[in-house]
Amino acid sequence: AHACVRAGYEAGAKTVVVRWEDDKLTRLNMELADEKDLTAMKPYELRSYLDYAEDPDGCCTLAIHAEDPEALAGLDAGKLNRVNLARRTFMKPWQEYTMNDRVQWCVAAVPAPGWAAKVFPELPLDEAVEKLWALIFDVCRVSTGDHVAVTKARRDRMNALELDRIHMTSSNGTDLTVGLADDATWEGASSKTEDGIEFIANVPTEEVFCAPHRERTNGIVYGTKPYAYNGQLIEGWHVTFKDGVVVEHGAEKNADLLAELLSTDENSNRIGEIALVPASSPINRSGKLFYNTLFDENAACHIAFGDSYPGTTVGGTGLSKEELAARGMNHSSLHEDVMIGAEDSRITGKCRDGRTVPLFENGVWVL
Repeated sequence: AHACVRAGYEAGAKTVVVRWEDDKLTRLNMELADEKDLTAMKPYELRSYLDYAEDPDGCCTLAIHAEDPEALAGLDAGKLNRVNLARRTFMKPWQEYTMNDRVQWCVAAVPAPGWAAKVFPELPLDEAVEKLWALIFDVCRVSTGDHVAVTKARRDRMNALELDRIHMTSSNGTDLTVGLADDATWEGASSKTEDGIEFIANVPTEEVFCAPHRERTNGIVYGTKPYAYNGQLIEGWHVTFKDGVVVEHGAEKNADLLAELLSTDENSNRIGEIALVPASSPINRSGKLFYNTLFDENAACHIAFGDSYPGTTVGGTGLSKEELAARGMNHSSLHEDVMIGAEDSRITGKCRDGRTVPLFENGVWVL
């Protein structure tokens, strides 16, 4: 935190504000506080973000994650979900700034003891933390080439295809067709604010992603990595879609959590994002499960239950919620990425002019 404050001022920031959270405080609050008090957010909590976002000079946000993946294990899943839903709903005016790229924002991660112990359970704690530092630097491509330029070029090739839908299959049983929203546009690597300032929202980033049409996803898909949700792991999961809606689902572990996620609101059982990530990504090549969505989503193709990013339809950041819905964009209080890419995933794209083009073979790009 101290290093980031120094870097912020050296970069020209007027003010650097630090907001601190930790796993133990979060667990104590969730475990011991009454639900009605946890969901009774105060106006100053929202204003403390909006006051900076509405400043004529704007603001930038840097979120540094270091959570224990199972920090909230054993707590009431329903309570966790309801509290988090209430907070997301209350903070929606601020989230509109990030979802629409009205401010520069970035999410990154650093090791913490609980997380490092989960990734490297065989090592003494100090060694695990150091090894996780080294792994993060490696998979984030800190010292290897201009990955952003490569990803932007692939994004541009995807947009040139003018795709109507994509079809994914793999030997684990996945057979999924995802129709794209009207005027959908593929994004990747970097984003731009309304003022044209380029920024990288996620570190690491390996994905090229787009908006599905909320009514045009069909088939079955199997998760290829566990998903950390509300501090607990959902493992061995699958979902079946019909006309955009999840009509059947299950999991080998924490199936109840998957059910909670999918019933968060009326549109949390639809997807708002489809992202393509090759199995050759350094995160996947590391052979490690990070138990952290920021990393694991960049190891495999993924979908996101819930909200669409307005910027994944042409001119979307300037459209109303009703106009976005008319294009097939999904609207929900959550946006939860889950991993579906396999080593043998095959993906084809159907262009608007009727052509079928190969995108992935054996889990990697062929485009």
